[in-house]
Amino acid sequence: METSLTATRFTALTALALLLAAQAPAQETETNQESAAEATEAAEAAPPTFAMDELSADTVIATVGEYELTLGELIAVRQSLPAQYQSLPPAVLSEGLLSQLIDQTILYRRAVEAGLDARTDLRLQLINQRNSALAEAFMRAEMQASITDEAVQAIYDERYANAEPEVEVRAAHILVETEEKAADLKAQIDEGADFAELAAEHGTDGTRTRGGDLGYFSQADMVPEFAEAAFAMEVGTVSAPVQTPFGWHLIKLDDRRDKPVPGLEEVRQQIVEGLAQEAQGAILEASREAVEVSRPEKVLPPEAILADDLIAPAE
Repeated sequence: METSLTATRFTALTALALLLAAQAPAQETETNQESAAEATEAAEAAPPTFAMDELSADTVIATVGEYELTLGELIAVRQSLPAQYQSLPPAVLSEGLLSQLIDQTILYRRAVEAGLDARTDLRLQLINQRNSALAEAFMRAEMQASITDEAVQAIYDERYANAEPEVEVRAAHILVETEEKAADLKAQIDEGADFAELAAEHGTDGTRTRGGDLGYFSQADMVPEFAEAAFAMEVGTVSAPVQTPFGWHLIKLDDRRDKPVPGLEEVRQQIVEGLAQEAQGAILEASREAVEVSRPEKVLPPEAILADDLIAPAE
């Protein structure tokens, strides 16, 4: 096993300890007010600080027995923290993570002394962790190379800027359970009753609280029966009862327009995610074609994956 430590993800307990540590300075300040003279004396007695231009990934920040912990390891551990802890003040992160890394190294030394590095299950876990980290890093690097500003712009132009405009309508509806109820409401509307008021009083879905308003939608957004009726109507008219799997509807068409084209920034993330998915598939396919994979003639029985005793520690 390698004697140098690699960055590991911290447990929830460690993350919680860091969060509590972040609150400690403020509490201490409230209960411990130092005088100006004491503060000056403390500052003069403080140990010297590295200049930033002196530092490198190999700068030794602590020694635990024969192991030297480096700044690079500390930074790698910080990078592996959950996002909510990345914003903690550097002073809190630095001291908290260094203390944790020192404790981890102490326990690591004890584990090696106890011969745990020779355990089959742990050795295989470490191999899997290493392979997974390297595979993920390779995939991320290859994907980032594929997702350029030019590629994003090209997709945007194809799907949005240069695409045929899509028609959408704005409508309101009243949803009821029976055709007879819908016909009765239609007669009231024809005689001058207010559509929104009837929707609020008789509608059976959530739109009743806003007078049945459905906002703008495209034809693909609605079930076929509803969409076909709505898009065949004239603006300002109310339909005859329309049946869908949800019940019976009266539809009032309020507007028809070409759907506005979203700006690039509005859809950038969506485009990036699509490109990333395509790139991932292409990278994996190309990688598979570049290597020969063979399996034994005998088929592995599914229950073999449950044979924990094959890698269990010797008693």
